[in-house]
Amino acid sequence: MYHRWAALALVLALCAFPTKQAAGQDSSPPRGRKQSVLGQNYPNPFNPETRIPFSVNGCEGTVSQRVVTVRVYNVLAQLVAVPHLEGSIGQDRPLQNLTLPCGDYVAFWDGHLLDSGREAASGVYLIELSLDGERPKSRRAFVAK
Repeated sequence: MYHRWAALALVLALCAFPTKQAAGQDSSPPRGRKQSVLGQNYPNPFNPETRIPFSVNGCEGTVSQRVVTVRVYNVLAQLVAVPHLEGSIGQDRPLQNLTLPCGDYVAFWDGHLLDSGREAASGVYLIELSLDGERPKSRRAFVAK
């Protein structure tokens, strides 16, 4: 019983010390370049389809377009789907190495698995946005009914 109270006191004491930011958790965008953003999908939870807003930024100087990839993974980090770009620019084009000018876009996922075409199971999924073949710029979790 004594150890529980001691642990609680330690946690409360550590919470009393404000920290600017923990190491490795820098959320500020790189200086001089606006960070691309992956928005929250809607509806969330979804059934049977969802839309994922995202923005492509960083088109300065000679760079006028970026290569964009949006992927959906399950909690086991297995690729589940590649959403399609919604809108007049690229209707029914998968967001896999797609060259887009900077701006705001919406990805559409119909809730079906990539290879089999079966409907995705209920659970938590992860969305990943990467630009120009670099490490993923943004990830977000969402739920399927």
